Amino acid sequence: MRIAETSMAAVVSVIIPTYNRASFLKEALDSVLLQQNAEMEVIVVDDGSTDDTAAIVESFGRAVTYLYQSNAGVSAARNTGIKAARGRWLALLDSDDLWLPGKLQFQLELLNRHKDIKICQTEELWIRNGRRQNPKKYHKKPSGHCFSALLERCLVSPSAVMMHRELLDEVGLFDEALPACEDYDMWLRIGSRYPIGLLERPLIVKRGGHPDQLSTSIAALDRYRIKSLSKLIGSGSLDSGQRKQALAVLARKCRIYGEGCLKRGRIMEADWALAQPQLLMSKDLSGSLQQRA
Repeated sequence: MRIAETSMAAVVSVIIPTYNRASFLKEALDSVLLQQNAEMEVIVVDDGSTDDTAAIVESFGRAVTYLYQSNAGVSAARNTGIKAARGRWLALLDSDDLWLPGKLQFQLELLNRHKDIKICQTEELWIRNGRRQNPKKYHKKPSGHCFSALLERCLVSPSAVMMHRELLDEVGLFDEALPACEDYDMWLRIGSRYPIGLLERPLIVKRGGHPDQLSTSIAALDRYRIKSLSKLIGSGSLDSGQRKQALAVLARKCRIYGEGCLKRGRIMEADWALAQPQLLMSKDLSGSLQQRA
């Protein structure tokens, strides 16, 4: 383990989890180290790679901190980086994505102008299999208090985010029990409590289409969205309005997912999904009866 030496805590800690993406990692690190006017430390968390990841990081010398761990998933890798970070602000970057010039500087300026905002993201460019793609209208990034929009789908990109570390002291780290949709889970926890700022200029490049992306390599992503919603609703952290909204979205997602499982003969999975809203409402009823007693 090599720790970058600085005389004072970095303003921004850049955390890059990676697993067998040496072919992408050098470009990602170049895009970070070209950022101007931002005091930062750069942490690469190698989640058990067997390729040339270590050599790629070593080529950057003391500019990058390298942490290695046995393969445990992207949530565990991000959490390892967060725990090691010394900055007041945390910026995440997936190792297959890129930052455009000025990304950190513009975000810090936005956050300095709006002291009430503890998390913000930027717009992004999409490249899939080397070709530019335009997002659909339903991918439009929200801003402000946007919990209801975040319930529907993941509208915050990890690579676009900068957030104050005290947010994670309050809502917790990434859920390591979720092999996918861990970002959806995190933004729901934060968005239920805080506004999310948006810098309306594309300052990251999201590169997709490769076979190891979680969105394509893990089946039944809706299962993990359902788990995230059920956990959030059961946490007791939502107000009554948010809980009502979350239950409605959960019921719809469970119905769609459950019906799909039934069509494919996955009866036990369908039963699990269709039962989730009733289980949460039963807990509500039980709690209400106990309070009256």
